[in-house]
Amino acid sequence: MKLVTFTYRKRRRVGEMIDDTIYELAWPDTMRQMVRRGLTAGRAYERFPIDQVDIEAPLQPGKIIGIGLNYGDHAAETGKQPPAEPLVFAKLPSSVIGPDEPIMWRPAITQQVDWEVELGVVIGKRARAVSPGDAYDHIFGYIVANDITARDLQDNSPGGQWISAKGMDTFCPLGPCLVTRSDIEDPHALALKTTVNGAVMQDGNTRDMLFKIPDLIAYCSQRFTLEPGDVLLTGTPAGVGRAKNPPRFLADGDTVTVSVEGIGAMTNTCRVIAEAAAEAAPAAVDSDAGEG
Repeated sequence: MKLVTFTYRKRRRVGEMIDDTIYELAWPDTMRQMVRRGLTAGRAYERFPIDQVDIEAPLQPGKIIGIGLNYGDHAAETGKQPPAEPLVFAKLPSSVIGPDEPIMWRPAITQQVDWEVELGVVIGKRARAVSPGDAYDHIFGYIVANDITARDLQDNSPGGQWISAKGMDTFCPLGPCLVTRSDIEDPHALALKTTVNGAVMQDGNTRDMLFKIPDLIAYCSQRFTLEPGDVLLTGTPAGVGRAKNPPRFLADGDTVTVSVEGIGAMTNTCRVIAEAAAEAAPAAVDSDAGEG
């Protein structure tokens, strides 16, 4: 199933997407409720052409856990050795936006905003100290993610400001849908791609992950509990802007599209916030929208 969170006539709904039609589900009210309770929802009578609704981020995660340098070619392009064990960091839930929402930043904070296409894993069952062999039982499904990163904060700030660099508002586009686990036969055989203004920047495959998904879930769950609705970002292949010659960072008006085979593509446009307007800029996620 391809599940979506969408808005129609100012009401947020959950539905199943089949081709160009969305079928509203009779319940739940939010995607996180569905993840917590499992696939027991029935299809409602109402259906919507996809071009008549606004597609949002599939869900608002409880936690967003990232894995750094999980592709050998990406580690090489950064001049770093592949890590001996998973490199774990966190992004903030308030950084989540959906398809077609703007990626925004202030130039006083960062001027080196970069892209990272990633396969996201949505946790479906509480995972604490699970083994790699049991890890798939704890997965609800998969999504496309763009791990937007402020490289100047990540690389040049004292100590390396990873959470600040990766957790800013709008720095975690998720979408366009949540594909249930049974619909992805092998999550380690999926093409990944990023384009900026139509030009291909990243072109990789999840088969090249250094640490596979069961090992990542086991590793993380030995250290902290993964809850239903948490999202695990599994790393990015080579082709990030920082590694280009010369480096290529996102700019005002740029359009960035990330895609994962079997799930879909998600496009966001970049917006640099003028300093005079910074205080008036809306938050990426309000308190009610967080239950998508």
